[in-house]
Amino acid sequence: MADSTTDLYTRLLRELTKIDYVKPGEFPNIDLYMDQVTTFMNSHLSDSKIKSDDKILTKTMINNYAKNNLLPPPVKKKYSKEHMIVLIFIYYFKNILSISEIQAMLNPLTDKFFDPADNAGKISMEDVYTEVFNTIKSQLSTISTDIEAKLEVDKEHFNDVKNKQDREFLQKFSMICMLGFDVFLKKQIIEGLIDTIVADREKSELKEAERKAKKEQPAKAPAVKEFHKK
Repeated sequence: MADSTTDLYTRLLRELTKIDYVKPGEFPNIDLYMDQVTTFMNSHLSDSKIKSDDKILTKTMINNYAKNNLLPPPVKKKYSKEHMIVLIFIYYFKNILSISEIQAMLNPLTDKFFDPADNAGKISMEDVYTEVFNTIKSQLSTISTDIEAKLEVDKEHFNDVKNKQDREFLQKFSMICMLGFDVFLKKQIIEGLIDTIVADREKSELKEAERKAKKEQPAKAPAVKEFHKK
């Protein structure tokens, strides 16, 4: 593999280690208007942009998420810390999952943990966020190691191709295929897990509907015995 290509991968890996996320302590303690939300998200997630002109979050995106039942509606046009946590989850998932898949995954989360008033003394959205993203942060070095291992394998590919430009293209294509297959397999697992979430939710809703139906059934009148004169 040519030095220029190796330098490219080194730079990309360096960029990977720089990717940061919104730390739990960085969320504002007050509710924000939409303009403030987009400003906050764009400034805190700018390191994750692939291209400088990529959009992190816009007003149109937020409105579409709410319209598609991915995001609970704002209260008096203001968005809470819980809203921003959901928006961050959507930001990371939207590149690999469909709207319906994200909805299937996030709806049970927001139903149970979104409203702080319902979770007094219980797990909160911020607790979920902290646990998940601390785990993900710890995985960055493992991901870098895996990519470096794939790079070593890729160096052995197409070395018999004499044309330098063709060789570099084929090696890049090979690397894309290795990474792409890795993403494909993991996406299959993700979709399988989402299917179980949907099935569990449907089962729970059916049980609740049966319980309500049983509770609303009118009580049967006691049977009246008939006495016949002999």
